[in-house]
Amino acid sequence: MDRDSHDRVVHEPSQAFVESTNVRAFVDAYDIDGYDELLERTCSPTPLEGVEASGLEWFWDELVDYLGIEFFEAYDAVRDDTDGPQFTEWYPGGKLNLAHNTVARHAASDAPERNRLACIWEGEDGTVREVSYHDLARETNQVANALEERGVETGETVALYMPMVPEVVPVLYGCFAVGAIAVPIFSGFGVDAVATRLDDADARVLFTADGFQRRGSPVALKRVADDAIEEAGSVEHTVVVDRLGSRDEAGARDGAEGAERDAGAKALECPWTDRDEWWADAVASQPTDYEPKALPSSAESLLLYSSGTTGTPKGIVHTHAGIQVQCAKELHFGFDLRAGDRFFWLSDIGWMMGPWALIGVHTLGGTVVLYEGAPDYPGPDRLWSLIERHAITQFGISPTAIRALRKHGEGPLEGHDCSSLRILGSTGEPWDRESWLWFYEEVGDGECPIINISGGTEICGCFLMPMPTQPLKPCTLGGPGLGMAVDIVDAEGNSVADAGERGFLVARDSCPSMTKSLWSGDERYLAEYWSTWADIWDHGDWAQRDADGFWFLHGRADDALNVAGRKVGPAEVEEALIDHPAVNQAAAVGVPDETTGTAVVAYVVLESDTDLSPDRRETLRDHVGAELGKPFRPREVLVVDAFPKTQSGKIVRRALEAVYVGEDPGDLSSVANPEVLESLAEGHTGET
Repeated sequence: MDRDSHDRVVHEPSQAFVESTNVRAFVDAYDIDGYDELLERTCSPTPLEGVEASGLEWFWDELVDYLGIEFFEAYDAVRDDTDGPQFTEWYPGGKLNLAHNTVARHAASDAPERNRLACIWEGEDGTVREVSYHDLARETNQVANALEERGVETGETVALYMPMVPEVVPVLYGCFAVGAIAVPIFSGFGVDAVATRLDDADARVLFTADGFQRRGSPVALKRVADDAIEEAGSVEHTVVVDRLGSRDEAGARDGAEGAERDAGAKALECPWTDRDEWWADAVASQPTDYEPKALPSSAESLLLYSSGTTGTPKGIVHTHAGIQVQCAKELHFGFDLRAGDRFFWLSDIGWMMGPWALIGVHTLGGTVVLYEGAPDYPGPDRLWSLIERHAITQFGISPTAIRALRKHGEGPLEGHDCSSLRILGSTGEPWDRESWLWFYEEVGDGECPIINISGGTEICGCFLMPMPTQPLKPCTLGGPGLGMAVDIVDAEGNSVADAGERGFLVARDSCPSMTKSLWSGDERYLAEYWSTWADIWDHGDWAQRDADGFWFLHGRADDALNVAGRKVGPAEVEEALIDHPAVNQAAAVGVPDETTGTAVVAYVVLESDTDLSPDRRETLRDHVGAELGKPFRPREVLVVDAFPKTQSGKIVRRALEAVYVGEDPGDLSSVANPEVLESLAEGHTGET
């Protein structure tokens, strides 16, 4: 791979492809001349020439009708920012419901999408279930009726601690329909993490499952849920999906009740209490008619908890109108979603990308493909066969997952027809060049653009997002997402003027899906996002725009390593390490040093059948020094089997650093694999 591949364009969309896109249709409809004018028309926080509104206001107003998003009652203004960007109210006076726009209107008797597939689900064991919009609407209505029967009212929280099973979709939309606030919780969390979220959200109703399949073995989910409920204390009703056959085992479908049912549940580690009900009894028996409530635009819809890489998880509060327009916009323009497309993102409902994909795709009447299990089970070709089997058109994944699959080479891809793919997607962390190019060339056959996006749970969307009509350089995020007033600033909050200069990624104005506050209150919300500079959202990422206008991210600004007064992002050290053929993944942290104040320590996961000899260890150190400068040459290079990561694939560097210096790593409730830290603390490094 050429060392200058980071600086050259490797993807040029064909003219025919460009002319076929949703972006092209939009610019033609509004007589917009090129990408730069598109950003000016949609992202400017100042009034446009000849228009009595800023670009932001014009775009977010025009978008509602352009995408056919339906309000029960029209809004009075596109926004009210009387209290500043921190507390902007979007679409005041309007009333709508996410469940209406994602399901109900598509299931109407005269709707063309009525019999189209809304979801295709594949279990790890190969089971496939297809759900039409008509069927999804019926199940959504049953969930809504079940919630009302249990006394759930508008504004109450309902928790979802569920695997990626088909029922997760009507549960989410059923909450929206009745005006409840859905609280998705990652299915891989342990007792403490689940209890923390249940307690903070004060949820009375919890949807879960007896378990799910993972690498061919059953995971007893309900047992974890029960222990978490005992810690939290708020849950009064638990509705359990029978994924592993616990209810069948009990003989319930043959009429068995009481003790027989309890015995069957216990046989599969699914204990039963008075608050528990099977899905078949609590939901499937409900009426299939329900009219989604007309709710104010600012009504809360989702309570999403941040990944918690910097400490205690934050409860992010989203609204019906905000998350509606943001998700639909991104799927329509960034991922060019069209009728008949099949969209897949390797995700969990407890991570932002789960609700984001469902809401965006279903607003536009597309098909979502859901997968339950591990991406490399029973073999490393599982996802490639999934693409072929279901003719997936948009395929999204994290860089971490691609690095793991790349270890197996091109062999698993051979024999699988991935020609249905039109667009690739990624998010969660910075790319390294080698893995980006492998994804582009091997999976996308050198034709599919990689829509590399970055934003966060705080906006359930993206600040940065390439358009599929753009040329691409490896690892780039393109530029600002449409309708997003983002900028790169220096320490004083001034826009960075010089190309290539590093700065902080910020938003100079609000957007509809920006969290209206934090569940814990305004004080922490203002301190977390609005306290660095006046009226500027500090997103916390380290960003750069090159001479050709391409934007790049270099990791979290608060992770920056200050070595002898010189700063570097961990992602840059990690990219230099991954560039070596022996290294598959890398993590860099800063540790105290008597001479330089901070020294770099690097952790690496090696490629298969590779060891790290002392000579190679020195080679890696020298390689980083040559790429980034001698001050950033790692003091140590340590071999590990895996990194502690959040459910979204982000490396929890603060935990690595704490273990290295022998300190308490703090709150680990958001770490998906805390056992990794235990092995590191015991001195295990995976060396051969």
